Amino acid sequence: MNKGRDTKQHQPQPQPSRRRSRSREKEGEVEGMEDGERERRMIVFSGGTALNCVAKALQQLEGEITHVLPVSDDGGSTAEICRVLGGPAVGDIRSRCLRLSDDTTEEARAVNSLLAHRLSPEDASAAKDEWYEIVEGDHHLWNKISEPYKNTIRAFLVHFQANILRQATLTFDFSNGSIGNYFFAGARIFFRSLEAAIFLYSRVSGIPEGSLVLPAVCTEDRLTLGAELRDGTVIRGQNEISHPSVLQSPGSFRRLEGEGGMSTGLSMCVNKDVDLQNPLDSPISRVLYLSYEGMTFEHEIHLQANPRVMSQLQKCNCVVYGMGSLYTSLCPSLILNGVGETIASLNGVHKILLLNGWHDREIHGYTAIDTVNAVCSSLNRKQSESSVNQRTSSSNNGACALDHEASTYITHLLVPRGGSVYSPSSDNPALAELGIKVVEVDSSDPEGNGQFRFDANALVEGIDAIVSGKS
Repeated sequence: MNKGRDTKQHQPQPQPSRRRSRSREKEGEVEGMEDGERERRMIVFSGGTALNCVAKALQQLEGEITHVLPVSDDGGSTAEICRVLGGPAVGDIRSRCLRLSDDTTEEARAVNSLLAHRLSPEDASAAKDEWYEIVEGDHHLWNKISEPYKNTIRAFLVHFQANILRQATLTFDFSNGSIGNYFFAGARIFFRSLEAAIFLYSRVSGIPEGSLVLPAVCTEDRLTLGAELRDGTVIRGQNEISHPSVLQSPGSFRRLEGEGGMSTGLSMCVNKDVDLQNPLDSPISRVLYLSYEGMTFEHEIHLQANPRVMSQLQKCNCVVYGMGSLYTSLCPSLILNGVGETIASLNGVHKILLLNGWHDREIHGYTAIDTVNAVCSSLNRKQSESSVNQRTSSSNNGACALDHEASTYITHLLVPRGGSVYSPSSDNPALAELGIKVVEVDSSDPEGNGQFRFDANALVEGIDAIVSGKS
C-alpha cells in the first residue's frame, strides 16, 4: 500500500489496540519519552458523518483519543427533538458514539441495532405505532437484549416519552426518528447534563476505555448556527447552509414550525446529495452562533469551549481536524473562545488537517490553501463587517480576534490521493511558504463519481507515521 509521499519506508499495518496502563501516564515519564514512545493523547475535531468511516479504525492507535463534536445540528429527528423539548442537538454525538461502540458480542450488536434504528420516514402514523411498540418493550429489536440491559435502556426511552406527553401545545412528529437520539434526549433531560448522557450511552453501548466523546460546548440550550457570506448575507441554520431542505407532502419527515411552535403541516426533507446542491450565492466568510431575545432581536453570541475539551487540548500531543462539511461540521468547534489560543500555544504538537476529496456546497471552487485559510481564520476568530456585527450585543465580551500564523495551527495536510480539492502545482508553493507539510494518502472512489474518500487503514497509518515521527 502506498503511503505518504514523504515516508521513505513502508510502515506496518496498524495492530489492534494495545493501550498502555494509566500508571504510565505520569508526567515525568511522558515528558522523557521520544515522539514514537510517548503515550498518545489525540484530540479530533469533526462533525458526525464524514469521519465516522475511519473512527473505528482510529481505535487501532495506542493511547487516548478524544472526539469533539458540535451541538448545532438542526436536521432530521434532532430538529424535532429540539423543537419540542429544546436543548442542544445530539445527532452528531449519537452518530459518533454508535460508530465507536462495541460489536464483539451478539448482545452488543443487538443494542447497536436498536440504537441505530430509525422509524418510518414516509408514514407518520406507522412511525408512531412502531415507536410505541419499542417504548413498551414489545418490538423484535429487544429480542437478543437481556432483561437488565433492556430495562436500563427502556427507562430513558420511557422518560423521553413522558416529556413528550407533557407538551400540551406541541405535537411530536416521530417520522424518521432515531431511537438513539431519543435515548440520548431522555438521558440528557433526566440528568440535566449532556455529558452525563454521553457517559451513560458510552457504558450502555460499550465504547472502549481510551475513546472519549465530548460536546464542543457545555449547554442545555438550543444553538443556532449562522453563516455570514462575503456579500454580507447571513444564512441561519446548519442545514440551510449545507443541505437546504426540500418541501415534502404533509406527514413525512420534519414538519415546519409555525407561529407559537405549532406544526404547519408542511414537512422538510434534508437533501444531502452533493450532486443536487447548488453553490452558495457568495462564498462563506465565517460561521457564528446566533441567539434571539424574544422573536425580534437577533444577535451573535460568543461561546466558551467545554472546559473538558480545553483540558484534553492542553495535554494532547496530536490535534486532528477532520474532513467533512468544513463550515458546518468542523468550524463550529474551532470558533469557540479558548480553542484557538490553546492550540496555538501547543509547541511540538502535531496538528493535522484532513482535506476533503471533492467540492461540496460549502467549499465550491476551493483549493487546499483556501481550506487551510478557512480553518486558521476560524481559529483566529476573524470578524468581518456585516449587519450581524453591527447588531451585536454585549454578549460579545471576551471574543477578541487572534492573529496567529497558519503553521501554529496546522503542521501537516493529509490529502486523499486522486481528490479534486488539492492541486500540487498551485497549492504546494503556498503551503510550503506557510510551513505546512503535505502527505498524500491512498483513497478510493467507491461510486465512481469523482468523490474520493480516504482509505481508513491508510489514513490511520498516515497519522501514525506523523505522530511517531516517521513522516
